[in-house]
Amino acid sequence: MVTSTSGDVIRALAELADEKVAAGSARFFKTGPGQYGEGDVFIGVRVPATRGVVRRHGDLELSEVEILLDSPVHEHRLAGLLVLVSRCTAAARAGDDAMVEKVARFYLDRVLRGRVNNWDLVDASADHILGTWLVNTPRDLIFRLAADDDLWRRRVALLSTFAFIRRADASTTLEVAQQVLGDRRDLTQKAMGWMLREVGKRVDRALLTGFLDRNAAHMGRTALSYACEHLTAEERAAYRAQR
Repeated sequence: MVTSTSGDVIRALAELADEKVAAGSARFFKTGPGQYGEGDVFIGVRVPATRGVVRRHGDLELSEVEILLDSPVHEHRLAGLLVLVSRCTAAARAGDDAMVEKVARFYLDRVLRGRVNNWDLVDASADHILGTWLVNTPRDLIFRLAADDDLWRRRVALLSTFAFIRRADASTTLEVAQQVLGDRRDLTQKAMGWMLREVGKRVDRALLTGFLDRNAAHMGRTALSYACEHLTAEERAAYRAQR
């Protein structure tokens, strides 16, 4: 039985709000004019506390989650996304493919509407929701997101592939990385390098080094640095020398 509402979540978060934390978060997440998080609003609730609120009030209808995701307040949107992650994870464990798809399509719609619009929001949700749905589904959608020049849609595409990496499937990650190779934005670079590193760490080191053999000369420094973290010093130096 659903007992909680978006109002319950908002009130619980308000009780935990801290002005000093809010000011620090606004600086950390680059909310100033011209920065990637321009205009985002923080009330100052730390992530573990937000997760605690979601554990107490996570039994929301999707219509209530929508209210949270439409909020200008960052912590409200994070709470809404964490509810979706919990819902999708539970459905996947129960083998409820219809519910997984319903939650994932709801999430995708909010991605396209620009409501998943900072790196922590993407990283907390993309692979657990969109990736979970697409593990056993055609993945053309990921490539369409990767082809979009919007920073957050592109990061969603990259981070969604972590769901496949955890299942020892690196093919989609490598295709998406190839697709966004020329994107020099820092948050794309970091995401691409992180996913490539995980391919080498969790799937097959040779797949990573093969990708780097073909592409290191065309990669940005940040992506290359992240991707090479678990390689030897000699290998790192050799790939850097190709740039």
